[in-house]
Amino acid sequence: QVQLVESGGGLVQAGGSLRLSCAASGRTGSKDAMGWFRQAPGKEREFVAAISWGGGIIRYADSVKGRFTISRDNTKNTVYLQMSGLKPEDTAVYYCVSSPGIGTTVARGWSYWGQGTQVTVSS
Repeated sequence: QVQLVESGGGLVQAGGSLRLSCAASGRTGSKDAMGWFRQAPGKEREFVAAISWGGGIIRYADSVKGRFTISRDNTKNTVYLQMSGLKPEDTAVYYCVSSPGIGTTVARGWSYWGQGTQVTVSS
């Protein structure tokens, strides 16, 4: 079992930046991919970014390419999402995910989910 705890969410003005962190515990010896999804009110949960254990495979949603950067520190069992150029449409609950393999853009392909952290971007 893996426990994922997100932090770093908050309120920011449009154009601003935030960095989300997600610390994993439990299956820490495994080489799991990690990633982020988000869900805005009244909308489906959507893929944001994913990174393989070694960092060699990284995926981004088209809507965040060039603005968000995913990274990880395996010595700390932590994945990060650096968000810049934030827009009001980025407002959502952001969920950290992990799973064996190299990661996928499909929500059902992820085994473990965090509780989520709220990101609100004001215009």
